[in-house]
Amino acid sequence: MTAELATIVDFIRYGASRFSAAGLTFGHSHDNPIDEATHLVLASLHLPPDIPPAYGAGRLTAAERENVLALIERRVSERLPVAYLVGETWFAGLKFKSDRRALVPRSPIAELIESGFAPWLDERHVERALDMCTGSGCIGIAMAEYNPEWRVDIVDVSDEALSLARENIAFQHVEGRVEAIRSDLFAGVAGRKYDLIVSNPPYVTEDEYAALPGEYAHEPKLGLTSGADGLDLCLRMLDEAAGHLTGDGLLIVEVGESEHALAALLPEVPFVWVEFKVGPMGVFALERRDLVEHAAAIRAAAAARRPG
Repeated sequence: MTAELATIVDFIRYGASRFSAAGLTFGHSHDNPIDEATHLVLASLHLPPDIPPAYGAGRLTAAERENVLALIERRVSERLPVAYLVGETWFAGLKFKSDRRALVPRSPIAELIESGFAPWLDERHVERALDMCTGSGCIGIAMAEYNPEWRVDIVDVSDEALSLARENIAFQHVEGRVEAIRSDLFAGVAGRKYDLIVSNPPYVTEDEYAALPGEYAHEPKLGLTSGADGLDLCLRMLDEAAGHLTGDGLLIVEVGESEHALAALLPEVPFVWVEFKVGPMGVFALERRDLVEHAAAIRAAAAARRPG
């Protein structure tokens, strides 16, 4: 059957059909089988995602055919995310290296970066920014790419994730403006203050993790789960962030489906839930002054999670 496949479009169509028939889950950068197959085929051929449509008629060599078909089979049989299969993915319009050392980049915060964080930063001067729980480094590196005047620290507790993040710093040529630091939340950046802190921390609940499709089992669990309601890390961050923000500093955090649990746990805190093109995505913005004003309630909620 595959002997009849010849062109780039043929293999994209074939891959999409195989993925649909296999009932795969699409949650790593793409939400449908056609985009997933396009990513796999073009990346395996070392072609950009915005290649002109005319190139779709290009025919694959025998070696290319063999490689693409093998990748399609692995996507189906092993449930591996395409980004891990081809070693790369795109985030905020930028290409990043991607492998099992960190989650596949896929945060809606990309939209905020591309829009200049409007309107949140319209009246603010940013010199230093922090990407907390950076994983592959995609958020912090993209912030630096879009804002050349910023100095950005990217931190993570995982040495493996940081090794990938450092590769991406070099890959994007931002070595002079982005520093990767091993840190358990703010422990490794003592004394540093930021005008903007952005984070996509682990926020999947234990029950949600147990029910996740097979694709997610290939990602490091450390980057996904954060307690029974997904908020253990977020509450620690809220408790400590004010001490690392400048006077009119801003905190932006993604908590996904844990949004409702957070709002119920801290009803008096004025979280502003960001609207994206597709609607709300569980990302809040919070001013430093609000963190300070509600510090007691936040500290009590965070303390209740600490062992002992």
